[in-house]
Amino acid sequence: MRIITLINGDGIGPEISEAVVKIIDASGLKIDWDVQAAGEDVIPSEGTPIPERVLKSIQKNKVALKAPVTTPIGKGFRSVNVQLRKELDLFANIRPCKNLPAVKTRFDNVDIVVVRENTEDLYAGIERKVNDDTAESIKLITRQASERICRFAFDYAVKNSRNEVCVVTKANIMKLSDGLFLDSYRTVAKDYPDIKKKEILVDNLCMQLVQHPEIFDVLVLPNLYGDIVSDLTAGLIGGLGVAQGANIGAGYAVFEPVHGSAPDIKGQNKANPTALLLSAVEMLKYINEFECAKRIEDALFKTLKSGVCTADLGGNASTSEFTDSIINKL
Repeated sequence: MRIITLINGDGIGPEISEAVVKIIDASGLKIDWDVQAAGEDVIPSEGTPIPERVLKSIQKNKVALKAPVTTPIGKGFRSVNVQLRKELDLFANIRPCKNLPAVKTRFDNVDIVVVRENTEDLYAGIERKVNDDTAESIKLITRQASERICRFAFDYAVKNSRNEVCVVTKANIMKLSDGLFLDSYRTVAKDYPDIKKKEILVDNLCMQLVQHPEIFDVLVLPNLYGDIVSDLTAGLIGGLGVAQGANIGAGYAVFEPVHGSAPDIKGQNKANPTALLLSAVEMLKYINEFECAKRIEDALFKTLKSGVCTADLGGNASTSEFTDSIINKL
């Protein structure tokens, strides 16, 4: 039996985690879930939002499914997500964005994969206060990390039969930092003659994404642009409630939804588990459980097509009703 770490998060995290575990159990796949609490709920007892036991669990099991964890804005502890990425060197953030059945959006031909560098750029957290009125934040870009993420993007394209990898920068202004990222892309691209290449500035990309998203395939970006653009692409397919994500490194992988912990609807049986479920589907593919992943995905799609959906998608189903509908279609 496969052991997988389950970080059930806070806010709506425990509710949607329970739903996803229930669906996977109903599929017949046997997983021994190593449940680990993290986030602001454990700070009073353990003094940190991400205790050492959580990292040790992932290091032991290699794979984790993570529900959302609240991150305070402007104060308090840094993001649990950022800390996990740094501690485990989860250098690649993968955000597939593809239209879902019966989810109404402005476009019906979106199929984009955002590959975001996860470890440096402004998210390296190198900041200092110059004086009471001025602060500095350092944008860190290295050739090693840039070539690694670009190679990951091209390998992903090859493995998943994608046609093109487009690099996104602002190299016309940040000629040294973004210029280095662009040069790294060009170096790596030479090793993939069968994959189409494209270069675009991030502001132009954002404009084109809301006009003609169908022209894009795989995007590879530095950390900050990747964070922003991946939320934009999520908006193209219905919002963060249906946006899946994965953080992958050389030895470990953490799969998680993109949305936050939504404490305003905590405990009300209103939360949409779709994003966490799709993240779990990607996790199942990662551990080579392709048949199970396909069955769960099909059951989800049939449920959406039948009109059963939660309030954020225009329906009136509760979390438990939505979950039971998926299980009934497995």
